[in-house]
Amino acid sequence: MQPILDFIGHYWWLVFVFGGVGAGWARRMSQIGEKRHQRRLEIERIRAGNAGTPPGVESSGDASDGQQKPAPSPAQDLARLLADHDSLNARWLDYELDVAKMIDFPGMSDVREPLTVEYLKAKRRADSLRPVGQEELSREDLDAYREAVLAYGHAFDVAERNAQRVKDAAFSAEERERLSRARQLLNIAVDPGSTAPERQAAYRRVRKELDGLLAVPQTAFSALERQIAAALDPSRRPAPEEHPG
Repeated sequence: MQPILDFIGHYWWLVFVFGGVGAGWARRMSQIGEKRHQRRLEIERIRAGNAGTPPGVESSGDASDGQQKPAPSPAQDLARLLADHDSLNARWLDYELDVAKMIDFPGMSDVREPLTVEYLKAKRRADSLRPVGQEELSREDLDAYREAVLAYGHAFDVAERNAQRVKDAAFSAEERERLSRARQLLNIAVDPGSTAPERQAAYRRVRKELDGLLAVPQTAFSALERQIAAALDPSRRPAPEEHPG
């Protein structure tokens, strides 16, 4: 025991050295602990945001006042879903009614493409769950319809991005040549500078090139026929809109 006391008596100044180190270490650990705590809080906030708004409450869009608005009524919720559904169907019709778009992005109508099959399945499901007229949906049916519309939108987005990325890469060289010829012929068919016989001949050849290659619905060809007929017969063109002077 005496040697220890002698050591302390001679080296008493080490207390300040180690004391300072200890205090610095304590401050460092405190800072690390605070950072960890803030990190946990941030993770919880992110998780809460990903989880969505709690049931029965809708965010007001302004977190600064701390106030929250009531969740939309079932009727409002359904109206928003119907609008989203209509928007998706309009995007789908852009491909179904536009022969040029189908030629440029054939993957959107190619049932050999798994992503196309998925979005078509999702569309059919959403369409089948859509209420008719003034039909009221139960909470379970409304939730099922919401999930179907969300799945439809996601599947369509994925299929569209893929179709725009790969274009005609999934087709053979011969099929790509047919698509290219069909596109050139279509340009002639809708070109205002082409004569009537040129337009009509080009249109017939477009149909021949696409036959068995793309599942072009008759509605798309009918829309193209009306476009060509209107160009050939000025009397069938829609009247120009009048603008106030």
